[in-house]
Amino acid sequence: MSIALAARQDVPIYLSGLGTVQASFTIGIHSQVDGKLQEVLFTEGQHVTKGDVLAKIDPRLFQAALDQANAKKAQDAALLVAAEKDLARFKALALKSIEPQQNVDRQQGTVDQLRAAVDADSAMIETAKTQLDYTNITAPSDGRIGVRLVDPGNIVHASDQGALATLVLTQPSAVMFTLPARALDDVRAAMTRGPVEVIAFDQDNVRELSRGKLLLVDNMIDQTTATIRLKAMFANEDDRLWPGEFVNARILIEDHSNVVVVPPAAVQRGPQGLFAWVLTANNTAEPRPIEVAESTKDLVIVTSGLKEGERVVTGGQYKLRTSVPVTINLPPTAQAR
Repeated sequence: MSIALAARQDVPIYLSGLGTVQASFTIGIHSQVDGKLQEVLFTEGQHVTKGDVLAKIDPRLFQAALDQANAKKAQDAALLVAAEKDLARFKALALKSIEPQQNVDRQQGTVDQLRAAVDADSAMIETAKTQLDYTNITAPSDGRIGVRLVDPGNIVHASDQGALATLVLTQPSAVMFTLPARALDDVRAAMTRGPVEVIAFDQDNVRELSRGKLLLVDNMIDQTTATIRLKAMFANEDDRLWPGEFVNARILIEDHSNVVVVPPAAVQRGPQGLFAWVLTANNTAEPRPIEVAESTKDLVIVTSGLKEGERVVTGGQYKLRTSVPVTINLPPTAQAR
């Protein structure tokens, strides 16, 4: 027969679920104009900063379009100046009844048309400038650039489905994981008490990778699998969480402080409910009804029936009889082994 001591300690209660690491941003780098990919300025796997130039498209056609728009505006502006001078003369002659009012009105319409043409030319210039700016493909965010998928010299189009490369921001990173739907109330109760800690472990559930906070619980239960999705955020400053990686997410839903605990093997179930065999001072065993709360892999929290320091039987209970002396099997010493 083996025994253990009922002890007091802090017991955190965790729930675990399988999850996947997601980057904060995942952006496909595309060209917004058609043209020849002239130059690629990034190194695969490089960390880039928002605004860094990643690649260049041949800009000559777009520069020519901008020059043409500027020339068209200058032409229309010169015509507008001449038309405004003619209008001023027509108005002066009309006051002397030399020029009919009809000519004045016609000239006013010409001036208005040329002003609208100049405004349209300004818009064309802005469009041409924007198209020219698009020949420099810049990083829309900080992050790590992935594998280059298009080599310089290829013709690229704004409508291409494939990206030149993929940019991911991994600091911070998110973990999407699932828990059984029955855990929803416990999780929501933990969220009402404050920030909920989530620990990410590797696939073997051995190495701790990072610690973060629960961000949200999905707004719907998956009825097919009876699970609920959750999302946690991690600072991931050491990049130990990698996008697409499978991890085990362990969420702290409650932390019991200074409670009486026993090994799970000490808890027995009988006709009257749960009980444990307790050793008295004269080494006889007696069954004692107990009440328990949450449990972990190694411990069970006892809310009533046991006190700290009492000896409970963890093995060989089927041999016990009430008030009958028992023999305790002690662990072998190193010499005996």
